[in-house]
Amino acid sequence: MLHKRNRVRTRIHEDMAMKLVAVCLGHAEKLPGKSYKTGIYKMPVSAPVMVDRLGLVGDAVCNSKHHGGEDQAILLEGSLTLDWWAAELGHDVLPGTFGENLVVAGLDNRDVAVGDRFHLGEVTLEATCARSPCNTLAARMGDPKFLKAYTQAGRPGIYCRVIQTGMVAAGDPVRYEPVAGDRVGIAEMLAALGRRLSRPEKDRFLAAPIGSRWRQKFSA
Repeated sequence: MLHKRNRVRTRIHEDMAMKLVAVCLGHAEKLPGKSYKTGIYKMPVSAPVMVDRLGLVGDAVCNSKHHGGEDQAILLEGSLTLDWWAAELGHDVLPGTFGENLVVAGLDNRDVAVGDRFHLGEVTLEATCARSPCNTLAARMGDPKFLKAYTQAGRPGIYCRVIQTGMVAAGDPVRYEPVAGDRVGIAEMLAALGRRLSRPEKDRFLAAPIGSRWRQKFSA
């Protein structure tokens, strides 16, 4: 059902005019009560930022085992998803709250599938996998139950690889290019975690250009 819903919703958004609401950078900081440092505290910046193969230049990635790398170079959120979270949580959810690098106006995370591309001026990004919630996110939100809420919401952040490097800045126009063929939804990937998958289900996921960490999960 999710697969069909994503396909229909994407047709609605395919020709929509979108723009980049925010570009967010983070520095290595300690979480309250924790000994390790994290780059999850991200704030919008007003100046253009260079995007290379590993993401936004100047952005901190402290846990390279689970974050960063070419297949998870950029974490992207849709403004419609942040609006949904604001209503759900009862307070504003500002750009950078979930540790995302980019916020795209008019985008609902549920519409995005692996292989979808975002053209931001000279930069091109390709969706690779879902953001999987971790204890750092729960600590950032100040709620140990947030991981369960985030998973159940079915609106995960979108990790992207960089196809074309260049500069990005808030206000840049965004052109959304849905991938053709069988669409493996980003939300569908997160929902598959912790569930025993059939061989055909695994093969379907592996046929998409998913990120290397998730490829290992579905190859097992």
